[in-house]
Amino acid sequence: MTLQIYNTLLRAKETFSPQEIGKVKIYVCGPTVYDYIHIGNARPLIFFDIVRVYLEQLGNEVKYVVNFTDVDDKLIRKAEQMNTTVPVVAGTFIDAYYEDQEGLGIAKATINPRVTENMDDIIQFIQELENEGFAYEKGGDVFYRTGKFEGYGKLSHQKLDELQFGIRIGVDERKENPEDFVLWKAAKPGEIYWSSPWGNGRPGWHIECSAMARRYLGDTIDIHGGGQDLQFPHHECEVAQSEALTGKPLANYWMHNGYIRIDNEKMSKSLGNGILVKDLRKQYKKEAIRYFMLTTHYRNPLNFNAETMDQAEKSVERIANAVNNVRHRLDMIAEESHDEVSESFKSRLDAILKAYHDKMDDDFNTPDAITAMFEWVNEANLLLQESVAVAAELKELLSVFDKMNMVLRLYSPDDSGLLDEDVEKLIAERVDARKNKDWGRADEIRDELAAQGILLEDTAQGMRWRRK
Repeated sequence: MTLQIYNTLLRAKETFSPQEIGKVKIYVCGPTVYDYIHIGNARPLIFFDIVRVYLEQLGNEVKYVVNFTDVDDKLIRKAEQMNTTVPVVAGTFIDAYYEDQEGLGIAKATINPRVTENMDDIIQFIQELENEGFAYEKGGDVFYRTGKFEGYGKLSHQKLDELQFGIRIGVDERKENPEDFVLWKAAKPGEIYWSSPWGNGRPGWHIECSAMARRYLGDTIDIHGGGQDLQFPHHECEVAQSEALTGKPLANYWMHNGYIRIDNEKMSKSLGNGILVKDLRKQYKKEAIRYFMLTTHYRNPLNFNAETMDQAEKSVERIANAVNNVRHRLDMIAEESHDEVSESFKSRLDAILKAYHDKMDDDFNTPDAITAMFEWVNEANLLLQESVAVAAELKELLSVFDKMNMVLRLYSPDDSGLLDEDVEKLIAERVDARKNKDWGRADEIRDELAAQGILLEDTAQGMRWRRK
């Protein structure tokens, strides 16, 4: 199956074909770095990294750009609250972003450009728009003339005369039309600023990404991504700015992930229900957080609650147990030269890997790709039940798992837990402790097993155990 991507612009799936065979350019809108990132920021962070790594698995060289908005009203207010400067605020929370990113099992983007490091390109971009008649200056501010761009509204499928424009500042009487948006904002007294042809100021929100995408990826991107909330107005405005200037598509494929709700309520500061990633990582393994994010298709809304996360923890533990038991069995047997994988076993593993790729090729259907991973778990457990395991088959098992896990990353080598053999040894020790009336040690072992998710059951046939 060939990779299919749902293109927001066309409201349909399309066969993915990069501009240059074997090379893919991706731009994803990153955070405004005035605070720690929250769970809503984590969804695109995890998902678009999945897109990047899967494209690499298919043999592509991927140039992946995620920007930082490191100057805007929020950073200015935060600097005032912290009695420091905007650059210090930005640096603090960019460092925190990288820590959270690593803590979620994600490598850095190819480039993380900052607005403040690309000011010359932004100013030049605005000047070019002004020269072409798409921008006009009023009182030190520069606005984009939306009525001049015929395609305005095509990404969000809205008509200009019907738009309810939700921008970061209120309607300004200096605008030629209410829908016009700001490209350059004149600095207020005491604010951070840069010199420009229109006076001291700083860029508007939307122009940043147009300028940085052009600088680092060229006039046309293969994939432009971000949260559903960015589709309008941010991405719509990017389209207008970039395509007015270049006459080329800004992106060939537009991808947007759905919202996250908290206990079926919209996440918002007014409700006080926001969850920071740094706090979430203290409660749950990164694999469980990733599992939670990936078991719902990226375009669908996602609901966070404690019950769902507890289930995610149990699910990734089941995966880890299977992988660790296979590794342990392989370590315990001597490989012989005549070991080989049976045709029936190889056929079953090939079917699992094909199912994984088929689902990932279907608009990155990670929920069903994870189902394929659990089919692998079942296959692993069946093999482990056999009295004699062939080293070649154990190796083939791990090879297939690694191919799926390099993208999904629901298991880490350090996610060791207790092997089945370890559980049996502890239970035997507990039985002996109870026979010797060493109740303290028996209780310690029981608590240790419970902490690892092992439930003990006394039956007529003796002590049995199972994982939660």
